[in-house]
Amino acid sequence: MQPLTASSIDTAPSVSPAASPILLGTGPVAIADVVAVARYDAPVLIGDDARAAVSASRDTIDVLATDVQPHYGISTGFGALATSFIDAADRTRLQQSLVRSHAAGSGPEVERETVRALMLLRLSTLLTGRTGIRLTTAEAYADLLNAGITPIVREYGSLGCSGDLAPLSHCALALMGEGWVRDHTGTEMTAADALAAAGLTPVLLAEKEGLALINGTDGMLGQLSLALHDLHTLLATADVAAAMSVEALLGTDAVFAADLAGLRPQVGQAASASNLRRMLDGSPIVASHRGPECTRVQDAYSLRCAPQVHGAARDTVDHASLIAGRELASAIDNPVVTVDGRVESNGNFHGAPVAYVLDFLAIAVADVASMSERRTDRMLDPARNGGLPAFLAHDVGVDSGLMIAQYTAAGIVSELKRLAVPASVDSIPSSAMQEDHVSMGWHAARKLRTGIDGLARVLGIEILTASRALDLRAPLKPGPATGAVLAEVRREVAGPGPDRFLSPEIESVAAGVRSGAVLAAAQASTGDLY
Repeated sequence: MQPLTASSIDTAPSVSPAASPILLGTGPVAIADVVAVARYDAPVLIGDDARAAVSASRDTIDVLATDVQPHYGISTGFGALATSFIDAADRTRLQQSLVRSHAAGSGPEVERETVRALMLLRLSTLLTGRTGIRLTTAEAYADLLNAGITPIVREYGSLGCSGDLAPLSHCALALMGEGWVRDHTGTEMTAADALAAAGLTPVLLAEKEGLALINGTDGMLGQLSLALHDLHTLLATADVAAAMSVEALLGTDAVFAADLAGLRPQVGQAASASNLRRMLDGSPIVASHRGPECTRVQDAYSLRCAPQVHGAARDTVDHASLIAGRELASAIDNPVVTVDGRVESNGNFHGAPVAYVLDFLAIAVADVASMSERRTDRMLDPARNGGLPAFLAHDVGVDSGLMIAQYTAAGIVSELKRLAVPASVDSIPSSAMQEDHVSMGWHAARKLRTGIDGLARVLGIEILTASRALDLRAPLKPGPATGAVLAEVRREVAGPGPDRFLSPEIESVAAGVRSGAVLAAAQASTGDLY
């Protein structure tokens, strides 16, 4: 499964406007922290309280390591081999073997930001003092992140239970100085060479440490965190796109009135309706057909019901954010070192809570994109676009205008509908039936990444189309906010004219949607949109 991008691999860090250090071990990691470290290479620091908690839990493990009674993860095998007692002389080899055998990923390379996100979240759990890892190992993991060394993780290998085993194992393998990585420049090399170049020493894992490094929901949670960050921008941009389409199609803003939205007190709907009102405020085009001479009774659903659909997607994001916040505050490992010093097995590594909301978000993403594509199609159809030329072409018949841009949007939407089928309902047993129900949360996360990229492209095509339609409404002028977005588009994309190479224009506007440049242009006029 590949994201709908020209290249699925980002091998070099992004440029951060301000990559301030992130202090870990003082509380849950925030979504903004995940983005800062994963996407912009913000450095991480370990707090003093976390150092004390890690050292205390390690003392518990050291005591149990000398016990003649077996303790899972410390002196036994793993999974279906949990009944195998391991002699003290073999326990270091046990930890190395665990990581090597579980680093069994296959397929295309996973994006740099995803790997860095899962590493940050695993480190955050290590610093809770509930995993029994040594402080020196946690510090080495932080050093790996801060050096910009990114283990090469493969697409397939995680079932989302026990956590994201294979992806996390590839990262633990790099900590051991084994496997393949990319350095801070994006150059592929062996982990041993990368560590040496950064002045770092490979870690020889002790009891419990291999398990502590690989048993968590960090891969799916990292991708959920990045998705939630991106969706805040994309859903506000969806309102921007809808407002431009309403204006371009000579629609009405009356249906977005606050009192009408208040009759159905859905929080997301109210926010979306407010955005649309602000985007269309002061629009000469809307004012031009507001009088009794306008015979249109009501607009099509893709215009009139935009707040209902975009709002429902917002409410879904809010629910997913609630679940993500709880998971970011969690200590996921098996077994765990409890606050009172017990070492207990548990099932907290099961990814169901995260998997469900990842699937839920994929449904919302597909539906918002589907509505956007319908508005694009309406602007191109002379039977429905209120007097604009067919496909917004310069010379209809000779020119095709934006005809095939709609095909592109439709193709993406069709793919997003397929990707909206839940992954979390498809359990498959593993580990000789010991792990007989799994979450498939990693797969749900991979689907959502593709969906978010596709939504940005579909919104970009709508904004590209609406921009041309607004130009063709001259001498009528768009409103201040929609006009600001039109001006932003025209910085990179020329206005109406004979047919030209269209793909770079689609890519340019989609990039502006993803980066937030389109939203920023609107907000320069409206203030912050919700």
